[in-house]
Amino acid sequence: MKNPKITTYCILLIAICTIACSRSVNEHQESTVVFKGGQIIDGKGNVINNGVLVTKNGKIESVTDSNQYEISENAEVIDITGKTIMPGLINSHGHIGDVKGLESGNYSSENILVQLRLNARYGVTTILSLGGDGSEVTDITASQQSAGLDYSRLFIAGQVVTGSTPEEAIAIVNQNASLPTDFIKIRVDDNLGSSEKMSPEIYQAVIDRAHELNLPLAAHLFYLNDAKSLLASGADFIAHSIRDRSVDNEVIALFKEKNVCYCPTLTREISTFIYESTPEFFSDPFFLKEVDPNIINTLNDPERQQKIRESRSAQLYKQALDTALLNLKLLSDSGVTIAFGTDSGPPARFQGYFEHLELELMVQAGLTPMQAIVSATGQAAECLKLNDIGTLEKGKWADFIILTNSPLENIINTRSIESVWISGNKVPEKL
Repeated sequence: MKNPKITTYCILLIAICTIACSRSVNEHQESTVVFKGGQIIDGKGNVINNGVLVTKNGKIESVTDSNQYEISENAEVIDITGKTIMPGLINSHGHIGDVKGLESGNYSSENILVQLRLNARYGVTTILSLGGDGSEVTDITASQQSAGLDYSRLFIAGQVVTGSTPEEAIAIVNQNASLPTDFIKIRVDDNLGSSEKMSPEIYQAVIDRAHELNLPLAAHLFYLNDAKSLLASGADFIAHSIRDRSVDNEVIALFKEKNVCYCPTLTREISTFIYESTPEFFSDPFFLKEVDPNIINTLNDPERQQKIRESRSAQLYKQALDTALLNLKLLSDSGVTIAFGTDSGPPARFQGYFEHLELELMVQAGLTPMQAIVSATGQAAECLKLNDIGTLEKGKWADFIILTNSPLENIINTRSIESVWISGNKVPEKL
């Protein structure tokens, strides 16, 4: 039989702890934190040297020059002299929650959170997961508009839409719409001639239904002609590079007329062939700090590497990367909006690290470090219609990275992460 005095005491103790914890959280959220003295890259192409960024209750209070800000007595001041603040990276094309190690089929709420925390530690503060998403995300996404958030924000597309008839495909669109879905995703690709593409009749029906539901449509593709057809049909987001041949004036005009963003996912191509030998990044401490050594051992297996060297698709995708790099530069120079994305998340497409590798490849393609950063921050947010993140401005969520070295000098310096902040909260280190 329970002792009523003990029960009453426990209830009171829990209530006291709850009130104390609540006060502690509220005090933290309402406190003013001033990051003073560093270089600020705002995500729109602007730089403030010797700047001040002020946060309160998870949001940005102000961004200004040190000479124009008077610090209040009760503010917490963090000196970042000689360092750089930039917005957190936004991955406009990722996948979350399905893979453990090198194995798919592990989709769960627990795994989603593990991967959101991993991305956050790498400075990727927002991900659009373009396919493979289920109801397990519901509670996670419902709580992310919070001043207590300390892991990456997540937006989803539900299941990739398939079907042999318009009716079958529309049924999947309707099913996705029952989730907190932010996009609809289709694939228009024959996988280098090994499968059948979705027909124009079906993808037009899917696009029309998505728009009836006020959902934008993202299209996976490979070929230039498919890009033209999809843009003309109303696709809202091109989720991979055009990789069969150089873009032309017709497709450039369509991108600009329709105001559609282009997501290059260069590391997707890298992942298809890079493990034919030992990649250079296998010795990068920034990579090694998060990877399971058993995965490296598996990918370094000589028999596995030989199979990739002999793989027709791997070698064709290696050639396709050159076209993708060329097209990224051509489209960017032509004024097409580039949305940063990687297609990371499937096996051996390493979340967090591949986003920094993508930035390096974008600069290799001919973009400036600032262009690559803006693509991964302000432009990505604009392309995804996310109005409260992406740039360091008053009223937006305080999602940012503090770097010890400036990425404007060398894009590799995005890897010099000192700390990551989401909703004004410092992201915890790996346990």
